[in-house]
Amino acid sequence: MSGEDGRVSENPQERWAEARAPSLAEIEALAFAAFDALPEGFRRLCGGVRIHVDDFPDEETLAEMECESEFDLLGLFRGVGLAQAGEVATGQMPNAVWLYRRPLLDYWAEHDETLGHLVTHVLVHEIGHHFGLSDADMEAIEAAAES
Repeated sequence: MSGEDGRVSENPQERWAEARAPSLAEIEALAFAAFDALPEGFRRLCGGVRIHVDDFPDEETLAEMECESEFDLLGLFRGVGLAQAGEVATGQMPNAVWLYRRPLLDYWAEHDETLGHLVTHVLVHEIGHHFGLSDADMEAIEAAAES
């Protein structure tokens, strides 16, 4: 059924009756797609960053980040920033971003943005803050990824 503006109207019951929350693998696929859409120069800065998706941060991370709730943290970068890039320690873990599915879904449910946009935003900000990029730089990177 089409509305006056010619768009096909959706029946929410049909759209959501069988819908399930995205799985860890589905959020991970969104994150990989978001990363692949980022400008090449930004991806090069990342130097093989690994992307992980967990339901929640572990207890050690929650304590380290002084979180009051397991829903406080949407994502986290762990690794060596550009300023410390020359200081490679023996046994150093590779740069990695963790995205936390349940906090992301909770945030998504309360805000008016797509899940794909939210995942891109968190991914860019976790990497960008660690590399010392300004909010304006990160907004430009996000805009380039969406165009």
